[in-house]
Parts: sequence; structure tokens; C-alpha cells
Amino acid sequence: MKPEKTTLALAILAAFSGAAAAQDKDDTTSTSAPVKQMGTVIITGNRPSSLPTQIPTTIEGITAFDIARTINATDAEDALKYLPSLLVRKRYIGDYNHAVLSTRASGTGNSARSAVYADGILLSNYLGNGATFAPRWGMVTPTEIERVDVLYGPFSAAYGGNSVGAVVDYVTRMPRRFEAHAKLSLSHQPFRLYNTRDSFTGRQGSISLGDRQGAWSWFIDLSRNDSSGQPQTFITRLPGAGVASPNPDSVTGAVPAQDRGYRDWLILGTATQYDTVQDHLKAKLAYDFTPAVRATYVLGLWQNDSEGRPDSYLRGTGQPVYSGPVTINGRTYTLGQTDFNLSNEDLRHVMHGLSIKSNARGVFDWELAGSLYDYSEDRLRAATVALPGALVNGAGRIVDGSGTGWNTFSAKGVWRPLGMGGAHIVEFGYQREAYELASIEHATANWIDGAPGARNQAFGGRTRTQALFVQDTWRFAPSWKAVLGLRLERWEASGGRTSNATATVTHQARSENWASPKAALAWQARPDWVLKASLGRAVRMPTVSELYQGGVTGAGVLINNDPNLAPERSWTGELTAERKLDTGSLRFTSFGERTRDALYSQTNVLVTPNVTNVQNVGRIDTRGVELAYGATDVRWPGLDLNASLIWTDSTIERNDKFPASIGKRQPRIPEWRATGVASYRVNDRMALTLAARYSGKQFSTLDNSDPNGFAYQGSSRYFTADLRATYRLNAQWSVALGVDNLNNYRYWNFHPYPQRTWLAELKYDL
Repeated sequence: MKPEKTTLALAILAAFSGAAAAQDKDDTTSTSAPVKQMGTVIITGNRPSSLPTQIPTTIEGITAFDIARTINATDAEDALKYLPSLLVRKRYIGDYNHAVLSTRASGTGNSARSAVYADGILLSNYLGNGATFAPRWGMVTPTEIERVDVLYGPFSAAYGGNSVGAVVDYVTRMPRRFEAHAKLSLSHQPFRLYNTRDSFTGRQGSISLGDRQGAWSWFIDLSRNDSSGQPQTFITRLPGAGVASPNPDSVTGAVPAQDRGYRDWLILGTATQYDTVQDHLKAKLAYDFTPAVRATYVLGLWQNDSEGRPDSYLRGTGQPVYSGPVTINGRTYTLGQTDFNLSNEDLRHVMHGLSIKSNARGVFDWELAGSLYDYSEDRLRAATVALPGALVNGAGRIVDGSGTGWNTFSAKGVWRPLGMGGAHIVEFGYQREAYELASIEHATANWIDGAPGARNQAFGGRTRTQALFVQDTWRFAPSWKAVLGLRLERWEASGGRTSNATATVTHQARSENWASPKAALAWQARPDWVLKASLGRAVRMPTVSELYQGGVTGAGVLINNDPNLAPERSWTGELTAERKLDTGSLRFTSFGERTRDALYSQTNVLVTPNVTNVQNVGRIDTRGVELAYGATDVRWPGLDLNASLIWTDSTIERNDKFPASIGKRQPRIPEWRATGVASYRVNDRMALTLAARYSGKQFSTLDNSDPNGFAYQGSSRYFTADLRATYRLNAQWSVALGVDNLNNYRYWNFHPYPQRTWLAELKYDL
């Protein structure tokens, strides 16, 4: 075994991160800010983070004040935009089902390798792993965010194996006096790609109220997003799929291009462009039994109504062509009834959270918390007949996921033993997470509003994880601190079933037990230097869809799924040197990860016929380095700089079922990434920000057979610059103007990312 491929393989490059320096600004959004100290992160303010801030490892964050000043934030995930080593695959404003979080050693196809919370309530969707199982970002709006904290790596025993990449916690507003806020935002994106020449616009509005009276406090936030995104998918044909024809061409408008493997193909039109209307309600009620004990209830309602519509580039006798035989460049192709697909989605999701927490910071503190996330309505209607008739009626299918969801419960304690001078802080607890997925597809005579007919297919099942954890923060010398932790987990899968139109295959229940140790050490070498080391194991359990989503033959034999998948097992380590500067900090981190039995969809070439489904990949090794810098009032008052630079080498070392992938880069993890933010406070009313992001070459396939990233289904490098200007008109009113992707870089992550987008905001704060 090569030393550079070991678990603690070195790494780190750079990061201009939205650091956590407290700022005292005359702004109603600047309530509480993280304050970074050497060796740990202390969170100040009236809303404590749910993150275990005593662990001496990498924690970054950004405040509401800095979000409003530096980021054109139209969705909650935009708050993470410039933090080191993070990328959210947001395709358009309001992208609810593909905005996957990517971290140091996990690409945008691995949604289950990170954890996202809002006030400690789980938003990550562990019903599956992949683009369609993105966190439920819509349950948080940018206007209600008070602060965002990010813990990198699986170094806390308080989190399960899904924390292997990062843990994100959104801390939302809870008022200390009466307050009112309103915001109106507009967006405009001129889009030019292939034969699409159009502009896509969006409107967002929100209003929030809150107050505190005696022991009671409350907050309510209402928002609506009405936006149109650029086309996401395209209809293509390879020349080899056509039949040579002596007849003249029957249509015009096809666009010659190359696919991600540099093969020539034709782009015939767009298949999906979403018009989306989203409504959000967040209501929070808190009661302080004592100054140190608070009960909080949270209700979240989110609904999404969207239409997916195609656009054919092909014209015959002046009219668009959507189906049937067409002749292009002397070859005849057949367009199917569903090539240019139409869909309508109707989603209604409900979130509940209840917690009782003691925060006296005495000998003992405790917390009881539970949450429920319910897909009360979740229906996709899609046509199986072609345009133009499909706009009126016609056969189709209905995919119904109603009743799907998850629930969590936790009981935690913090013990600070007397007589030890605060040398020990012991955290411990019990946690339970349960997930249920039920998806059924019916045929229907009328895809627009017809009743469900016969079953086409279905799958579903349940998983549950119960865990006990303990970790001790031990300050054993004035300049030294150690954290030792252990997590014990029992995972169960049950109720698994996979169906076709006539047959159902049930799967046996499974259970497994795992232990995950954690360790971290910090040394305050000098007043302005701290050295930190962290090591942790993470066991990422298979999700319901990975286990049971697939097909069944007419004879009732399973195809394309594996209910016996092994969990991913990772060891992750990092070494950090951090220096405190006069007005900021500089951090250098080397990280490494070894993952065994990684879960990926691939083709098993060892069996005949080959089988493509989610399989275990033998071993993936990742190493990297990260450099992060953040400072305020650099060189002259008002200039703040944050930046990051990251180098990563992530390689597939063993994969018996697909040998062509061995030695290739892990998908969607580029070698180089960087971010930079320069913000200048001109005066107490105006601020100007220039920000940029860079990502190097990457691949989407395990065998790296897609070298052309600048194509539909490819993953490209990119460099984008953003501008933002904010101006406070008076004590209540403010405006902002911004441009995302100022340089109009055309880049891809399977789908095309947004091109240059103009934004304007009007905001009222009382």
C-alpha cells in the first residue's frame, strides 16, 4: 500500500470563507455572529447552534448580515455559495429536487453523504442518494436565516455516517422584540444555447413578523417564489441511430453538436423547462420556563406547483414537429411519443419540530427533540402521448409518493463535572431516525386530471437507525484539548417491496450493528497559532431507494436492484494549522478519506447479461489540502476579504465489478476549486461586493469516459464572477442590485447551469 493512499492522506488548498468574525453593525439582520477563537468556535447570541462547537476541527460559518451584503441569495442554499469546499448543484431559482450538496470527498451525485439541519431539525433527504434526493432547502427562506454553521467531516459522535462530508445547520430568526420584514426580488436571465433564444424571469416576495412578550416569543414567515428556469434536458440522436434515406430532408432546425464523449450527435429540442410556483410558511413558537429552559415548536409548510414543458427545434412546413419519422441530413429517425415529455407536479410537504432544551451551562444541561417530515401530497403527472394533442388530454402516468417521509427523536445531555475546573465536558445521548418511502406509478386515461388506473410499477420500504453516543472534551493542560467519542448504531431495513404491473417481490428484513470512534486534539502552540488533528469513522447506511428501487420481470424475478447492499465505511482524518491575524484568520488543512464499499450506480461486467444498478465500489481514496483566509478592514477600513483554494485527488482504487474504473477519478470531484469574496463598505449605507468561484475539470462517469464536459450530460470546469451592491435608503428601507455569472460562462453539471442573471431587491425592516 502506498503511503499517499492511506486513510490519513494529506490534503488542503485554499478557502476564502465567510469567516465568523463578530460584527457590530447598525442593521436589524445583524443579530448574532459566530466568533472564531483558536482551537474551537464559540457561538454567541440568543440562538445557539446545534453543532458541537467544542470539537477542535474545521467549522466555518456566515451570518445574516454577510449573506445580505455579499450574496445574491434567492434560495436558502445560496448561503453556502462561497464557503470552502462546498458546492450546491442549483440549476435554477427554486430548484427543489436536484440541488445536491457536494463536499470535499463527495460529488453532487452523493446527497446522502452530508447532513443539513434547520434549528436542529433534519432537512436532508435520506430516502435515497442522488440528484433527486436533495435536502429540503425550501423549508428555509433566506430572509429568516440568522446564521449558517458548517462542520466539516465525521468528527462528532453526535452525528451518524451521513455526516462524512459535512454537517450544515441553519439557525433561523427568533425575535427579542417586535419586528417586521418584507422583501421583493426580481430576476432576469437571457439564455442562449443551441436553438433556444429566450429570457427566463422570476419573482419572489416574503413577509415576516415576530415578537417577544414575557416568556413567550413567536415568529412567522410567508413567502412565494414564481420563477421560470432555463431548459434542463435535450432530445438527441446519434447519426448511427438513423437509417439512410434517399428522400429530401423533411424538417429543419436540428443542431449539430458533440456529446460528452466527443461523438457527433444532433440536438433536436428541449425536453424539460420548468415554470415553478412555490409557497412557504414557517411558524415558530417558544416559551421560556426559566431563563435557561426553553420549549420551541416549529411548523413548516411548503408547496410546489410546477409545469415541465418541451420545445422542438424541428420545423416541418413551418410547424413544430414532436413525433413520428423525420429525415435529417439524409437519415431518417423516429421520434417517440414521450421524447418531448410534458409533466405537472403537485407537492405539499409538512414539517413539525418540537424541542425542550436546558442551556444553563452549569453542571448539567439536557435536550429532548423530535421532528416529523411528511410528504402529505406528492404527485407527478406525465404525458405518454405527444404534442400538440397532449396539451388538451391524452394518456399518461401518475407517480404518487404521498405518505413518504421521516421522523427523528433525540435525547441529549451535557455534563460538566464539579471539582475538575472545567477540564471535562461530557456529551451523550440517544437518537432515533426512521424513514419510509412509498412510490407507486399508475396509468391514467388523462394525464392532466384523470383518475389513477392500473398499476405500472411500485417500490417502497423502511429503514431505521438507533444510536447511542458519548464524547468527552478534555482540557488536560492549559494549551491542550482532546475530544474522544464513540457512536454505537443499530440499523434496520424492513417492509421492502418491488412491483411491476402484476407481481410484487418482498424483501427480507435486515439489521446490522456498527461502532464509529472519533478523536480530535488541539494544541495552542502560540497565542496566535493553533494546531489541530481529527480522526473519525463514518458508516453510511444504504437508503430505501438504493435497496429496493428497480424492476421485476414478468416471472417475478428482480432486475436492477440489490436489497443486500453493504453500507459505506469511511475513515476520515484532517490536520490543521490556523493562525490568528490582527483582523482575521488564516487556515491550512490537510485531509484524507478512505471509503470502502462506496455506493454508486454502475454496470457489473462480471455477469452476463451485464447488470446496471446501485452497487458497492471496493475502495475510493481521497486526499487534499485546503487553504482558507478571512479578514476585515484589510489595508483600509471597510474592505473585507475571504478566499479559499482547494486541491483534491480522489481516486477509485478497487472495483472488481467494473475494472475500467480503477485508477480513475471519483465522479464530480475536480482537482482544483477556489472561491473569493471582496466586499467594500463604502459608508454606513452602501456596500459593494465582487465574488468569484472556480472549479477545474471533472467527470460524471466512474471510468472517466466523458472528457467533454461542455456538453449535455457532461460536467465541466467553470469560472464565474458575481456582483452585488446594497444601499440603505433609511432606517427601514434598503435596495440591492446584483448579477450572477457576470462573465456569462456556459457551464454544465449534466444539465446547463444558469447563464448571466440580473437581480434586484427591495427590502423593509422594522
